[in-house]
Amino acid sequence: MRKINPKNFKTATRSTSREINRQIALTLIGTHQPVSRADLARLMETNRANVTFLINKLLEEKLVREGATGEEFKRGRKPTFLHLNSQQRCAIGVDVRATRTYLMLTDMIGRQFEDIISFPTELNPEKFIETLSRRIQQLLQDNKEISICDGIGIVVPGMIDRKSSKVLNAPTLHWRDVNLLKPLEEKFKDIPIYIENSGKACALSQIWTTRADIYTTNDLVFVSISDGIGVGVVINGELMRGKHNTAGEFGHVPLSIDGPPCACGATGCWEAYVSNLATLSRYFGRGSSERRPMSLETAGFTVEDLIGRARGGDGKALAALNSTAHYLGLGLASIVNVIDPSRIYIGGEITEAWDLIEPTVRLALKDRALTKESGETMIRIVPASEHPRLRGAVALVTAPAFAAPMVA
Repeated sequence: MRKINPKNFKTATRSTSREINRQIALTLIGTHQPVSRADLARLMETNRANVTFLINKLLEEKLVREGATGEEFKRGRKPTFLHLNSQQRCAIGVDVRATRTYLMLTDMIGRQFEDIISFPTELNPEKFIETLSRRIQQLLQDNKEISICDGIGIVVPGMIDRKSSKVLNAPTLHWRDVNLLKPLEEKFKDIPIYIENSGKACALSQIWTTRADIYTTNDLVFVSISDGIGVGVVINGELMRGKHNTAGEFGHVPLSIDGPPCACGATGCWEAYVSNLATLSRYFGRGSSERRPMSLETAGFTVEDLIGRARGGDGKALAALNSTAHYLGLGLASIVNVIDPSRIYIGGEITEAWDLIEPTVRLALKDRALTKESGETMIRIVPASEHPRLRGAVALVTAPAFAAPMVA
């Protein structure tokens, strides 16, 4: 049960139930489209008059469109099928990483329009903003047939101030108190811009997915492994933020205070053991604090290359992956002991080796979990092809239309 905060609450009004029903209708249309008004009334367990009123409003707002007509087995008019109106509207997702930044253009239900594009990430914020702006402008220019861009969602591997959207601290980018929002708003005056932590965005990508397995899960954790580690936590269907919007920073919980240096300035952080940079450094025998490879051999070497070598019989590559797997399991144990989620989602390039590393991850998790049940927490791998960080960035733009209103 949730206690009402006497200093921060929202009272129900005559329009509250209508607003809730509107969001339910949008969600059901998105899940079951194409769907007729009669079927929607059955799904909502209400009468067709109520549904007709809701749909007429959604048609006026151009959030829903009518499609083809179907066959009616009973006497009466043929049903007209309803769809979410994703035509001629788009959202742009931006995934900022320490090495490269990725952009994806989608419609308003997250369907990808064209290939993902990327460019090297400039660590100088001013240069980064210039490059990003130029790439977004080019993306819109190349898709002139899309008349409306509903927003740009940007995910960053760092802590974000929720009021100002300022990047408070992004260790792998070496950014502190960086304001991306204001200069971008000046360049894109008519397009809303949203900025979020990458781990939280990955969790959002799972909340707003249309996969059937998510609807039975109200408590989940997403662990995103790339140049760093991002963690997003969902409790009772809501993203956990904390007072300062920094909840879920498990990547900077130490596994050992005498461990390797982390980009945040501390030592022994979980991220310093499990990130892609840590895995590659382990293989090449270099310190993870050296962000850029120093030799021609390692300059273009990726975790995918390492996995390929491990599958090809390179014992050193397999040992590096299993070492990372061990530390991954230890960190997951901390998460299940603190959060006790129904399910953990893991994304990132290293998941391509899940068949190689899963036994090691499971063993470390079971060794450190406080109960047998916690040690058997369900883990689902989210393949890189699903682009959870970019999907989360897009959800920053598209999800508010479907979100349940807060009352009390």
